[in-house]
Amino acid sequence: MRVMTHALLLTVAVLGFTQPKPIVVHMIGDSTMADKPKPEVNPERGWGQALPQYFDHGVVVRNHAVNGRSTKSFIDEGKWAAVLAELKRGDYVFIQFGHNDEKVQDSSRYTSPCTAYRRNLERFVNESRAKGAIPVLFTPIVRRKFNEHGTLEDTHGVYALVVRDVARDLRVPFVDLEMLTEDLVRGAGPDASKQLYVYVDSGAIAAFPAPRHDDTHLSPHGASEVAKLAARALKTAVPALAPHILGVN
Repeated sequence: MRVMTHALLLTVAVLGFTQPKPIVVHMIGDSTMADKPKPEVNPERGWGQALPQYFDHGVVVRNHAVNGRSTKSFIDEGKWAAVLAELKRGDYVFIQFGHNDEKVQDSSRYTSPCTAYRRNLERFVNESRAKGAIPVLFTPIVRRKFNEHGTLEDTHGVYALVVRDVARDLRVPFVDLEMLTEDLVRGAGPDASKQLYVYVDSGAIAAFPAPRHDDTHLSPHGASEVAKLAARALKTAVPALAPHILGVN
């Protein structure tokens, strides 16, 4: 067996066969995308944390998203520079911000949608392309905000529109995750949609002794469902990734 193995390796070397390099997907964004610590006890997930289950072994996901970051703070804290230094030709950069850019009361994170926010998105796109990487823009996922009439209300306003505009103007592959998650949450309705977000009763989880009713951050089930929506949309938005996407129709 060992002789056969060596012979096979020699044949591979002579013929020039090499193991194909994996496709690397870098993700930048906020807490709705980020990996969360201690998943065995933590009821919160980012959808980027669930995304690898929908790729085959030919794709490696590096999730650089960080809780609480906006396009501004991600740049100002040097996190974008660190990602940019890693980028190689042919890598992908998945970009989803908005939740924290909207926080007008926080000057370290707030960006005006049509100026600074747009400029930062364009910077991510242009600097990725300069490294030979392929940017993909995502609108931010919806918050679960139903009014007294059972209507799901918009909370992102112009920010999501700006993402759509940048994707169109710079011809960037685009996934309208706001629209997809809006359909998901509205379809579930005011009660069942709680299962998609972090709704924890008192004493239900040791790590969260107090109740937590969170209409922004995703549960493990919610993260998996949103990641599935993203993966399905990527089959069309980025056809080169389609052969590597699993478990979606």
